[in-house]
Amino acid sequence: MLGSVAALTAGAFTPAQLVGAQPAAAADYDWVALGDSYTAGVIQAAGDVFEIPRDGCERTDRSYPQVIDRDLGSLIELTNVSCGAATIEDITFNAQQPIGRNMPGNPDPDYPFPPVPPQSEAVGPATDVITVGVGGNTLGFADILFKCLELGQGSGGVGTPCKDELAAGIPGKLKTVSRDYDEMLARLHEKGPHAKILAVGYPTVIPRDTSKCRYNDIHQFFSITQGDLDWLRQDVLDPLNKTIEKSTGTQDTATFVNLYDSSEEHSVCDAGKWVEGIFDSDDRPALVHPNARGHRNAADHITSEILNALAPTD
Repeated sequence: MLGSVAALTAGAFTPAQLVGAQPAAAADYDWVALGDSYTAGVIQAAGDVFEIPRDGCERTDRSYPQVIDRDLGSLIELTNVSCGAATIEDITFNAQQPIGRNMPGNPDPDYPFPPVPPQSEAVGPATDVITVGVGGNTLGFADILFKCLELGQGSGGVGTPCKDELAAGIPGKLKTVSRDYDEMLARLHEKGPHAKILAVGYPTVIPRDTSKCRYNDIHQFFSITQGDLDWLRQDVLDPLNKTIEKSTGTQDTATFVNLYDSSEEHSVCDAGKWVEGIFDSDDRPALVHPNARGHRNAADHITSEILNALAPTD
């Protein structure tokens, strides 16, 4: 979903112009999009990689930054440096080595890729809006996901083998997310002192009613048990969003963008899914990433917040 293991194993709002805004002023609005694979797009169900030469970050043309860029046209200039598998530290100060779609048995022909700079370097004094969607890789969700897949094999969907093995370590991981997120927000404010920061949360991945999820369905969560899905939702993913929201609340210049509520009926196990399962409906590796419909929903909500951020305050 959100991390290197996933990539290694894989791979109704209409925006309006700002009141009074003139085309000549469009160049004054600069937006920098930061984040991990839930921002970049990455999977084929989120569109095609459009940048040539590839840098391995796998930004796709139907990911929400690109959708918003098309929707808003000349109103705002986008710099999208989001990158699959990015951690919070990769945004703050790490040079990240992208992994592209390098898979066991099916290597990426362009791998290895040169390192990309810390994403925060794209932010500057002229930046007006920063969107950032990150945290899952710092939590280690991909490793957790694949451990749950492994431990659930042969269980018949019964029990909580993943919770039993991993639950004790989750609070410490969430503390790391909180610490790193606070540090990142401070760095972004330092780099872009006049920018409004929109911290984008994660959508609903696992439904509240996990009886919707069919054991051993590769288009859902494959071998993860129902009990472990309940645990992942309640004790891992929901707290991740709450941790991000709490960190955001400590910053006057930051706003949390909630994607969870609007996507609640569009989980991996719902018919109208906005997040694909281990494989998508065309049997392509997806590893629990948003599809184009999920990115469209994200774009609608984030667009509204961008316009609010740019609207005159007097």
